[in-house]
Amino acid sequence: MADAEYLTVQQALTAVLQGVSVLPAETIPILDALGRVLAQPVIAQDSLPPFANSAMDGYAVRAADLTGATAETPVTLTVVADIAAGHPSDVTLQTGMAARIMTGAPLPAGSDAVVPVEDTSEPWRSPERPLPPHIKIFRQVQPGDYVRHPGEDIEAGQTVLEAGHILRPQEIGVLASLGISHVQVIRRPKIGILATGDELIPVEEPLTPGKIRNSNGYAQTAQVKALGAIPIPLGIARDTEEDVRQKLQTGLDAGVDLFISSAGVSVGAYDVVKAVLETEGNVNFWRVRMRPGKPLAFGTYHNIPYIGLPGNPVSAMVSFERFARAAILKMAGHTRLERPQITAILQETIHSDGRESYIRGIVRRENGTYTATLTGSQGSHIMTSLVRANALLIVPEGITEISAGSPITAWMLDWPETVF
Repeated sequence: MADAEYLTVQQALTAVLQGVSVLPAETIPILDALGRVLAQPVIAQDSLPPFANSAMDGYAVRAADLTGATAETPVTLTVVADIAAGHPSDVTLQTGMAARIMTGAPLPAGSDAVVPVEDTSEPWRSPERPLPPHIKIFRQVQPGDYVRHPGEDIEAGQTVLEAGHILRPQEIGVLASLGISHVQVIRRPKIGILATGDELIPVEEPLTPGKIRNSNGYAQTAQVKALGAIPIPLGIARDTEEDVRQKLQTGLDAGVDLFISSAGVSVGAYDVVKAVLETEGNVNFWRVRMRPGKPLAFGTYHNIPYIGLPGNPVSAMVSFERFARAAILKMAGHTRLERPQITAILQETIHSDGRESYIRGIVRRENGTYTATLTGSQGSHIMTSLVRANALLIVPEGITEISAGSPITAWMLDWPETVF
């Protein structure tokens, strides 16, 4: 590895991901598993559908009985049953017979197709539909028409979902259809969130000279929640090693899987987080060639992985996006750890200092092409420029200028409808 105190973004990300592990599994109800990652494959114990059933409201028939049927020369069949969903019939259709059947109802023995009610003489739009003794059929059908066959979707013994699959509402529906009420998923990471600095006050307190509100604690808590992890707010630590240790002990007592703090990791006289890590853990690195976000520490505290973000609010959020997000997703069992990336055409020239830079931008789709503009001032304290952004525009390391009209990689924070 290069100078351990001043890494490239990729070197730092590699070190962070090597320093965290996928968490153990837990078994939970399927409705609690939305957005979670499967820890083991799901194998069907039943077929889906479990039995042959009708795909339409209509009449179950023997397809051979309807050879040559047309609107001009209909075939008349004797109606011998009325079959509703959930109510199997013990009728067996013989030649010349039909059974009225509702969508989802099991096919009676002897039938091999369904004719939609629209193709019969029954007044299907009428609110009153008494069972007719006979029915005229105005079309031919083939065996299997309008029939949902057993195992057509899923067969018993089939692996339905592999380990690592992310559970969405549609997967929850499939699990319920298969009678699976609980699944094994990777446990949600518990993230201890600490803000440091004598200048910080709780958000509900009025401002006084020299004080600012603790926005980082709230922003990082929200970022953790957005990933489906469990935030453990540890409050504000003052600029003393003793107070930092006390707050971190609260996290240890809560069983956190990862610490994330903001500020206290630079080279100032009051940047005490790095000192605490060096005495009661270790510091893997503490500077990254990145803009914004050069002061970034990674190490452990009492064997718990620790990411120390910069103090400036934009730097903290961007650094979280680049490093903490990937670490938390890996711990939760995900394999896709980065935001979607696209190539956009830059609408204005960007200047950089040679570090890998993450510029707040707005990506739009115009005439089939993605375009990118800046959100204004890129100061690391200008939070509204991040509010306006839907992407981070990446200037690679060593590049000091990208001219208007050039392609640029955009790391999408959001996919608003105007971009699709």
